[in-house]
Amino acid sequence: MDNELSQNKSKPRSLMEVLLVSTKLGLTSFGGPIAHLGYFHNEYIKRRKWMDERSYADLVALCQFLPGPASSQVGIGIGVMRAGLLGGLAAWVGFTLPSVIALVLFAFLLQGFDIGSAGWIHGLKLVAVAIVAQAILGMGQKLTPDRNRVTIAILAAAIALLWQTAFSQVAIMIVSGIAGLILYKNINIPDLPKVQVPIKRSLAVICLVLFFGLLIILPLIREITSIHWFAFFDSFYRAGSLVFGGGHVVLPLLEREVVPTGWLSKEDFLAGYGVAQAVPGPLFTFAAYLGAIINGWLGAIVATFAIFLPAFLLVVGALPFWDSLRRVPKIQGVLVGVNAAVVGILLAAFYNPIWTSSILAPVDFALASILFIMLVFWKTPPWMVVIAGAIGGILISYLE
Repeated sequence: MDNELSQNKSKPRSLMEVLLVSTKLGLTSFGGPIAHLGYFHNEYIKRRKWMDERSYADLVALCQFLPGPASSQVGIGIGVMRAGLLGGLAAWVGFTLPSVIALVLFAFLLQGFDIGSAGWIHGLKLVAVAIVAQAILGMGQKLTPDRNRVTIAILAAAIALLWQTAFSQVAIMIVSGIAGLILYKNINIPDLPKVQVPIKRSLAVICLVLFFGLLIILPLIREITSIHWFAFFDSFYRAGSLVFGGGHVVLPLLEREVVPTGWLSKEDFLAGYGVAQAVPGPLFTFAAYLGAIINGWLGAIVATFAIFLPAFLLVVGALPFWDSLRRVPKIQGVLVGVNAAVVGILLAAFYNPIWTSSILAPVDFALASILFIMLVFWKTPPWMVVIAGAIGGILISYLE
C-alpha cells in the first residue's frame, strides 16, 4: 500500500521533472537534430542517468529509422521511458513550445512588412541557401557513400523536379525502398544490444493503426468535403508522416503543400525557414510559423499538432517491436534506399524553390557562399549566421 502511494506521488513529480528539463533543452538546444542529440545525451543520460548508454543509443537508432523529426522523437521516447505516455507528451511540449512561440511571433511581425522589398528578408532567404547546402553536404557524405546510393539520390532529385505532384515524393520513397531492398538485402548488421520497453504491444498496435489510418482517411475526407481545415490538417499531417532523414527534408514536403495552393508566397515561406534556423528546438516548429501566416494563432496550434502527431504515434507504436525488426537485413536494406532518396529530394528542393527564388544576382551568390563557409568551416552558431545574413541582405538592398 505504501509503495503504491509513493508511486502515485512520484508520477506527478516525474512529469513535472520531465517538463522542466525538456523546456530547458527547448530554450537552449541550437544547431539542428545532431546537436540536439548531443544536448539530450548530456542532460538526460550523463547528468540525470534516466537511461543507460546502450538504451539511449538504441532509442536514437529507432528514431533514425522512423520517418519524422528524429531529435523530437528521441525526446518523446525518453519521456515515455521516464514517466509513461504523459511523460512523452511533457517532453514534447517542453522541447517544442519555446521555438513555436518565437516563430509565431515572427509570423505576426512579418504581416506588417512588405516582404518583397525588405532587404533583411532577402538575406534570410540566402541563409536558407547556406543551411540547406550544409544539410545536403552532411547527409550526402553519410547516406550516399557509394555509387548505387548516389545514383538513387540523383534519380530521386530528377524525378522530384520533373514530376511535382502531391504523390511524387511518396512514390519516390517507395521505389527507392524497393531498390534498396534489392541492392542491399544482404547488408551486414552488427551485434545489437537488447532494450526493454515499458509499452504494451496492444497500445502500440492502436497507435500504428491510427497513424496509417489518418494517412489514408484524411486525404479522402479532404476531397469529399472540401473543408479548408481538413485540407490544412491533412497537409501538415502528411508532411510529418513522410519525412526521412531529418528536419530539413520537411522543406520540400511543406513547400508543395502550402505554396502551390496559394496559402502563402514563396517569399514568406523562405523567410520563415531562414528564421527557423535562429531559434532553438526542432526545425519542425517551422509549421507553427506557416500555420500562423495562413490561419493565425489557431492555424499555428493546428499545424504544430498535425505535423508532430505522426512522430508521437510512430514512437509509441514502434518501440515494442523495434528490437526484433532492426535485426532483419531486408528492413535495413529498405532503409538504405529510402535514405538515399532523401538526399535527392533535398537536392531538388535546394534548386527549386530555394536557389531559384534566392540567388538572383552575383552578389547573392557571394553572400550565400560566405554564409555557407561560416556554417561549415568556421562552425559559426546558426543564430549568428542568420543575423549576418539579415545584415548582408540590408547591405545588398543599398547597393541596388
